[in-house]
Amino acid sequence: MTLNIRGNKIEVTNAIKSYIEEKLGKLDKYFEEPESINANVVVRMSGIDQIIEVTIPLKKAVLRAEERDKDLYAAIDFVTDKLERQIRKNKTRMHHKNNKEMMTAFVDFAITEEEPKEGTIVKRKTFDAKPMSEEEAMLQMSLVGHDFFIFKDSETENIAVIYRRKDGNFGIIEMQ
Repeated sequence: MTLNIRGNKIEVTNAIKSYIEEKLGKLDKYFEEPESINANVVVRMSGIDQIIEVTIPLKKAVLRAEERDKDLYAAIDFVTDKLERQIRKNKTRMHHKNNKEMMTAFVDFAITEEEPKEGTIVKRKTFDAKPMSEEEAMLQMSLVGHDFFIFKDSETENIAVIYRRKDGNFGIIEMQ
Protein backbone atom coordinates (compact mmCIF):
# COMPACT_ATOMS: atom_id res chain seq x y z
CA MET A 1 0.00 0.00 0.00
CA THR A 2 1.36 3.39 -0.96
CA LEU A 3 0.95 5.98 1.79
CA ASN A 4 0.56 9.69 1.03
CA ILE A 5 1.48 11.21 4.39
CA ARG A 6 1.13 14.91 5.06
CA GLY A 7 1.06 17.12 8.09
CA ASN A 8 -1.32 19.95 8.90
CA LYS A 9 0.05 22.33 11.57
CA ILE A 10 2.62 19.67 12.43
CA GLU A 11 5.87 18.54 10.85
CA VAL A 12 5.92 14.87 9.93
CA THR A 13 9.39 13.75 10.91
CA ASN A 14 11.13 10.69 9.48
CA ALA A 15 10.50 8.85 12.78
CA ILE A 16 6.75 9.55 12.61
CA LYS A 17 6.63 8.67 8.92
CA SER A 18 8.41 5.35 9.42
CA TYR A 19 6.18 4.47 12.41
CA ILE A 20 3.05 5.17 10.32
CA GLU A 21 4.44 3.09 7.45
CA GLU A 22 5.31 0.22 9.80
CA LYS A 23 1.89 0.17 11.51
CA LEU A 24 -0.30 0.70 8.43
CA GLY A 25 1.91 -1.66 6.43
CA LYS A 26 0.52 -4.49 8.58
CA LEU A 27 -2.84 -3.96 6.83
CA ASP A 28 -1.36 -5.04 3.47
CA LYS A 29 -2.02 -8.67 4.35
CA TYR A 30 -5.77 -8.01 4.06
CA PHE A 31 -5.68 -6.73 0.48
CA GLU A 32 -5.46 -8.75 -2.73
CA GLU A 33 -3.24 -6.18 -4.51
CA PRO A 34 -1.83 -3.84 -1.83
CA GLU A 35 0.63 -2.23 -4.27
CA SER A 36 -2.31 -0.77 -6.24
CA ILE A 37 -3.83 0.97 -3.19
CA ASN A 38 -3.04 4.60 -2.38
CA ALA A 39 -3.91 5.55 1.19
CA ASN A 40 -4.09 9.17 2.34
CA VAL A 41 -2.80 9.94 5.82
CA VAL A 42 -3.21 13.35 7.43
CA VAL A 43 -1.55 14.18 10.75
CA ARG A 44 -2.77 17.34 12.44
CA MET A 45 -3.03 19.16 15.74
CA SER A 46 -6.13 20.41 17.52
CA GLY A 47 -5.26 22.06 20.80
CA ILE A 48 -3.13 19.57 22.69
CA ASP A 49 -4.57 16.60 20.82
CA GLN A 50 -2.74 15.10 17.88
CA ILE A 51 -5.02 13.62 15.24
CA ILE A 52 -4.33 11.05 12.55
CA GLU A 53 -6.84 10.53 9.76
CA VAL A 54 -6.45 7.63 7.31
CA THR A 55 -8.53 7.19 4.14
CA ILE A 56 -8.12 4.09 2.00
CA PRO A 57 -10.18 4.26 -1.21
CA LEU A 58 -10.91 0.84 -2.69
CA LYS A 59 -12.78 -0.06 -5.88
CA LYS A 60 -16.15 -0.62 -4.20
CA ALA A 61 -15.66 0.90 -0.74
CA VAL A 62 -13.77 3.51 1.24
CA LEU A 63 -12.16 2.69 4.56
CA ARG A 64 -11.73 5.71 6.81
CA ALA A 65 -10.66 6.10 10.40
CA GLU A 66 -9.65 9.00 12.62
CA GLU A 67 -8.14 8.96 16.08
CA ARG A 68 -6.95 11.63 18.48
CA ASP A 69 -4.70 11.42 21.48
CA LYS A 70 -2.18 13.56 23.30
CA ASP A 71 0.46 11.05 22.13
CA LEU A 72 0.65 10.76 18.33
CA TYR A 73 2.15 7.27 18.49
CA ALA A 74 -0.82 6.06 20.56
CA ALA A 75 -3.21 7.64 18.04
CA ILE A 76 -1.40 5.79 15.22
CA ASP A 77 -1.82 2.50 17.11
CA PHE A 78 -5.53 3.21 17.71
CA VAL A 79 -6.24 4.15 14.09
CA THR A 80 -4.49 0.99 12.85
CA ASP A 81 -6.58 -1.15 15.20
CA LYS A 82 -9.75 0.65 14.10
CA LEU A 83 -8.98 0.09 10.41
CA GLU A 84 -8.23 -3.57 11.02
CA ARG A 85 -11.58 -3.98 12.80
CA GLN A 86 -13.33 -2.24 9.88
CA ILE A 87 -11.69 -4.56 7.37
CA ARG A 88 -12.62 -7.66 9.37
CA LYS A 89 -16.16 -6.40 9.98
CA ASN A 90 -16.69 -5.54 6.31
CA LYS A 91 -15.26 -8.89 5.24
CA THR A 92 -17.70 -10.62 7.60
CA ARG A 93 -20.60 -8.46 6.41
CA MET A 94 -19.81 -9.09 2.74
CA HIS A 95 -19.41 -12.81 3.40
CA HIS A 96 -22.81 -13.00 5.09
CA LYS A 97 -24.48 -11.03 2.30
CA ASN A 98 -22.68 -13.13 -0.35
CA ASN A 99 -21.43 -9.98 -2.08
CA LYS A 100 -18.57 -11.67 -3.95
CA GLU A 101 -17.90 -8.67 -6.20
CA MET A 102 -16.95 -6.47 -3.26
CA MET A 103 -14.96 -9.22 -1.53
CA THR A 104 -12.42 -9.33 -4.37
CA ALA A 105 -10.53 -6.37 -2.88
CA PHE A 106 -9.68 -8.39 0.22
CA VAL A 107 -7.49 -11.45 0.68
CA ASP A 108 -9.46 -14.48 1.77
CA PHE A 109 -8.88 -14.81 5.49
CA ALA A 110 -10.74 -16.94 7.99
CA ILE A 111 -13.72 -15.44 9.75
CA THR A 112 -13.80 -16.43 13.38
CA GLU A 113 -16.95 -16.77 15.42
CA GLU A 114 -15.53 -14.34 18.01
CA GLU A 115 -16.24 -11.42 15.73
CA PRO A 116 -19.32 -9.41 16.65
CA LYS A 117 -22.46 -10.04 14.66
CA GLU A 118 -23.75 -7.26 12.45
CA GLY A 119 -26.26 -5.00 14.20
CA THR A 120 -29.97 -5.26 13.61
CA ILE A 121 -32.67 -2.63 13.59
CA VAL A 122 -34.18 -2.59 17.07
CA LYS A 123 -36.32 0.54 16.83
CA ARG A 124 -38.16 2.39 14.10
CA LYS A 125 -39.70 5.86 14.33
CA THR A 126 -41.89 7.85 12.00
CA PHE A 127 -42.67 11.53 12.30
CA ASP A 128 -43.97 14.46 10.31
CA ALA A 129 -41.14 16.62 9.03
CA LYS A 130 -42.33 20.13 9.78
CA PRO A 131 -40.81 22.98 7.74
CA MET A 132 -38.33 24.97 9.83
CA SER A 133 -35.17 27.04 9.54
CA GLU A 134 -31.71 25.66 10.23
CA GLU A 135 -31.52 27.66 13.47
CA GLU A 136 -34.82 26.21 14.67
CA ALA A 137 -33.59 22.71 13.79
CA MET A 138 -30.44 23.31 15.89
CA LEU A 139 -32.65 24.35 18.80
CA GLN A 140 -34.94 21.33 18.38
CA MET A 141 -31.90 19.03 18.24
CA SER A 142 -30.56 20.39 21.53
CA LEU A 143 -34.02 20.10 23.12
CA VAL A 144 -34.30 16.38 22.31
CA GLY A 145 -30.68 15.80 23.39
CA HIS A 146 -29.50 14.05 20.22
CA ASP A 147 -26.43 14.58 18.03
CA PHE A 148 -28.62 14.84 14.91
CA PHE A 149 -32.07 16.04 13.88
CA ILE A 150 -34.09 15.47 10.69
CA PHE A 151 -36.18 18.36 9.41
CA LYS A 152 -37.74 19.89 6.31
CA ASP A 153 -35.85 23.07 5.36
CA SER A 154 -38.36 25.92 5.08
CA GLU A 155 -36.25 27.71 2.43
CA THR A 156 -35.49 24.81 0.06
CA GLU A 157 -38.39 22.46 0.97
CA ASN A 158 -35.83 19.62 1.05
CA ILE A 159 -35.44 17.04 3.81
CA ALA A 160 -32.22 17.68 5.72
CA VAL A 161 -30.25 16.28 8.64
CA ILE A 162 -28.39 18.61 10.97
CA TYR A 163 -25.70 16.98 13.09
CA ARG A 164 -23.15 17.95 15.72
CA ARG A 165 -19.55 17.52 14.57
CA LYS A 166 -16.70 16.36 16.82
CA ASP A 167 -15.32 19.91 16.87
CA GLY A 168 -18.58 21.22 18.42
CA ASN A 169 -19.85 22.87 15.23
CA PHE A 170 -22.76 21.66 13.11
CA GLY A 171 -23.09 20.07 9.67
CA ILE A 172 -26.08 19.67 7.37
CA ILE A 173 -26.84 16.87 4.94
CA GLU A 174 -29.60 17.82 2.51
CA MET A 175 -31.65 15.54 0.24
CA GLN A 176 -32.35 16.74 -3.32
